Amino acid sequence: MAKSALVIVESPAKAKTIGKYLGAGYKVKASMGHLRDLPKSTIGVDIQAGFEPNYIPLKGREDIISDLKESAEKADAVYLATDPDREGEAISWHLKELLGLSDEKTHRITFNEITKKAVTESVQHPRDIDLDLVDAQQARRVLDRIVGYQLSPLLWKKIRRGLSAGRVQSVATRMVVDREEEIRAFEAREYWTLDVELEAAKGSFIARLAAKNGKKYEPATEAETNAVSEYVKNQEFIVDTIKTGEKKYAPTPPFITSTLQQEASRRLGMTPRRTMTVAQQLYEGIEIEGVGAVGLITYMRTDSQRVSAEAVSAARGFITSRYGKDFCYFGAQRGGKNKPGAQDAHEAIRPSDVNLEPDNIRGSLTADQYKLYRLIWLRFIASQMSSAVYKNTSADIAAGEYTFRASASEMVFPGYTAIYEEGRDEEKEEQNTGLPPVEEGEKLKYTRPIAAQHFTQPPARYTEATLVKAMEELGVGRPSTYAATVSIILDREYVNKEGKALVPTPLGEVVTNLMKEKFPDIVNTEFTANMEESLDKVEEGEVNWKDLLEEFYGGFSKSLSQAEEDLKDKRIKVPDEVSDEVCDLCGKQMVVKVGRFGKFLACPGFPECKFTKPLVVEMPGKCPVCGGRILKKTSKKGYAYYGCEKNPTCGFMTWDVPVKDNCPVCGQTMFKKSGRGHKKPFCINESCSNFTPEDKRGGYKKPASKTEGDEAKAEKKTAKKTAKKTAAKKTAAKSTAKKTTKKAEAKA
Repeated sequence: MAKSALVIVESPAKAKTIGKYLGAGYKVKASMGHLRDLPKSTIGVDIQAGFEPNYIPLKGREDIISDLKESAEKADAVYLATDPDREGEAISWHLKELLGLSDEKTHRITFNEITKKAVTESVQHPRDIDLDLVDAQQARRVLDRIVGYQLSPLLWKKIRRGLSAGRVQSVATRMVVDREEEIRAFEAREYWTLDVELEAAKGSFIARLAAKNGKKYEPATEAETNAVSEYVKNQEFIVDTIKTGEKKYAPTPPFITSTLQQEASRRLGMTPRRTMTVAQQLYEGIEIEGVGAVGLITYMRTDSQRVSAEAVSAARGFITSRYGKDFCYFGAQRGGKNKPGAQDAHEAIRPSDVNLEPDNIRGSLTADQYKLYRLIWLRFIASQMSSAVYKNTSADIAAGEYTFRASASEMVFPGYTAIYEEGRDEEKEEQNTGLPPVEEGEKLKYTRPIAAQHFTQPPARYTEATLVKAMEELGVGRPSTYAATVSIILDREYVNKEGKALVPTPLGEVVTNLMKEKFPDIVNTEFTANMEESLDKVEEGEVNWKDLLEEFYGGFSKSLSQAEEDLKDKRIKVPDEVSDEVCDLCGKQMVVKVGRFGKFLACPGFPECKFTKPLVVEMPGKCPVCGGRILKKTSKKGYAYYGCEKNPTCGFMTWDVPVKDNCPVCGQTMFKKSGRGHKKPFCINESCSNFTPEDKRGGYKKPASKTEGDEAKAEKKTAKKTAKKTAAKKTAAKSTAKKTTKKAEAKA
């Protein structure tokens, strides 16, 4: 080891955790993410000079850069310990260039988990910066910059200022728009089911019509269903065949980035962005009472389902001691199959130490950290447990030319389901009506028919979870981009959330239709997936990154020039979103407009009718004063507040957010503080024993009143400002007087 060493990571939390493991002789500092990037004001890429990027130090990071330079000069060795992925490799390369580090002095270290063993081993086996990884990240960064900075201005000129297009975000938006078009074009098909209630010697049960003359059959109309019902009530119902068997269900593999985001959305209600933020905290290290700073999970940006033999052994030892040998899987290492194109650079997401049980460390974690860590811990432990075993029985019952079927499933051994079962995007209808013991050839008593009409359903709208799943399956984006992509299309208002469903806005549809017409490659899922594969080849050293950009830019620049020519002197109108509100003056259906302070309602009869009013959204709960509806409104300065629909008569108004839960004591609507993150609901009814005083509700608190000294300073400041304004007015008055005199002299 060098006499003195500097270790640079991205965040203070990571620095604290690593510093604990390395001890004396190592100084660990945080770069706070990127310190060098392309400029925001210009494209920052010299396309004519072979796509040469112009990287500059980030504004506001001067003190950090200066401190790191000073520390690096004093150190005998510098270890760059940024995240173990393309972006982390690029940050390390930028740090080396920015700090002027020599090759001899620079050491790159990575670790999949922040544990003492992993950190100390990485320091003992450093490597050089992987320039292929850096080039792959540069190619992605420059590619996205070219698309964003050359395509977005076209959208500003032809649709609306402030819009953006992107190589991945535009494809994700198109996926949501295409799904909506599928739903609109869907034509429902009618079908019927016919069940019959039957009585056996040892109990009654329900069987469903399954076949006619040995072929699968489903009645299409009520008349067909009634005809079958009339026919079978005069037939003998006889048990034809009975099939029994056991089926084993293996557990799902440990999480990868996409499946973690999907499951956290389904079960915890977390957005992909929130999930990755909390996962980053768990990876970088949490201060655990009695233990210290500990990295609780392995690296959370991964598409590999591989797990180390050491981790498998630890999990199986834990399962055996806690649940018994019967619940532990001892076969060949079980793991999911990596999808085509998976980089397999890291392990799956798992706890760093299975013995740190979620409930034992709950007091050291925030609510979100506990929920996500518990989910990851349970999924990994379950992946090394025995399969669940079910006994399945099905009976085919003959009734003339028709066959009815009944089935039952009974758990024989719970296996992994004792602790974990995967969530579902949609609840599937499962027929498990229960089946008493019956024998082949047994005659059954027909009791009654149960007919039901159904209609085929359109494909479901995407949720954040299912959109991430679809992006992964199509190869759109990579684990590090899923969360950011979903957030961007929501922030840009190309897509809105209605409940959990993602619904395209009129703006999103207009932008997507323009992109499909003028830039079909950019919004083509296959083209985007192929580009991701090309970036992987850059990472593997098979393709030169500037050659890749050259190949892309030729076709892109032609499409851009053609689009500008085709759309010359044209402007595309975004259809207004029609609301349920009626204009108070002329009675027309009001539309949603976007202004300086956000959305508002306006009369479509403008300019003849200029009536406008704030856009209101109905919130859960009831007004605590009069029982009316609570509406979300926007103040003149753009802040959200909540008030009674009967205002100004009622007078109830609050900045706190009403929630769907009622107080368990008084039954009134509860509220929570606004802002990001988990906020605990509270009761505002002062006469209720569950009432929470203002100072105990959390959230932002107004600063304490000013002291006399502060007030004196404020008065002096105000006096100075007043004096300056007075002096400026006097100067302006003198200048005006001089000009007037000169004009008068000139006329004379």
